[in-house]
Amino acid sequence: MAIRVVHTKAELRAEIARLLAEHGGRRGSGVSLGLVPTMGALHSGHRMLAEAAVAENGVVVASIFVNPLQFGDPKDLERYPRTLEADAALLESVGVDLAFAPAVEEMYPGGDPLVRVTAGPLADKWEGASRPGHFDGVLTVVAKLFHLALPAPVASRPAAFRAYFGQKDAQQLAIVRRMVKDLDFPVDVVGVPIVRAEDGLALSSRNQFLSPEQREAALVLSRALRLVDERATAHEPLEPDDAVALIASQPGVELDYFDVVDPDTLEPLAFACRETPFTGEALAIVAAKVGDVRLIDNMPLKAR
Repeated sequence: MAIRVVHTKAELRAEIARLLAEHGGRRGSGVSLGLVPTMGALHSGHRMLAEAAVAENGVVVASIFVNPLQFGDPKDLERYPRTLEADAALLESVGVDLAFAPAVEEMYPGGDPLVRVTAGPLADKWEGASRPGHFDGVLTVVAKLFHLALPAPVASRPAAFRAYFGQKDAQQLAIVRRMVKDLDFPVDVVGVPIVRAEDGLALSSRNQFLSPEQREAALVLSRALRLVDERATAHEPLEPDDAVALIASQPGVELDYFDVVDPDTLEPLAFACRETPFTGEALAIVAAKVGDVRLIDNMPLKAR
């Protein structure tokens, strides 16, 4: 079945209701809706999100909306790629039923919203420190999408509701999960692992702005993550300062942060990182500018 692209909230609600009523259980997974929020410019990482949603739900909808609230720099917003036709084709190829591609005026009638969702202390560090207000913008649009896509009961049966986010945006994933918990959203947030190119670079819509030389330089980020991952796996002290030094040695790469944190609270883990063997689980996170392009990456750590 060809994917349908809708542009208004009313069309979205009507199509979700129709699809759930007509095809909710056709994949053998019961009456369920999977939501894949995106800003478009889709790549293989987004494909994996969509594939996970299709595998686990009767109906899948993806949003394609470049959200102005989460951009601090107007130039960054302006140059963000808009590739709706190609995005719809990718989503259709994996079996997504519906794409929601609203205009800014449809999502925010009357201009920027006066009331927004605040990310709180989880947004004070890492990406939040570098991009003030970013996560407030993310949560505001995600909250709106959750409300708009919330499935009504089908034939008196409650419909399961799942939303899919990439692990590459680890802080975003943690903050969305906390919003769902704190504000009692009836949605199950599913994290999908990072997709990497063959050379190890985490896939991102921003990678297209890298020159060949910059892309080669950017590989130092995944090498630094693998360094601490290998030590974690070997039950050794992580010595994250070595990873920082490795990144600093790469010309053309300006490090913002590299640290090892708790996966849920994002607080730095001082213990077992430098002098004692690593135990348990953690998350190594990194952000850096390569030329004018800001890249983020992370890697789950687990002693084995």
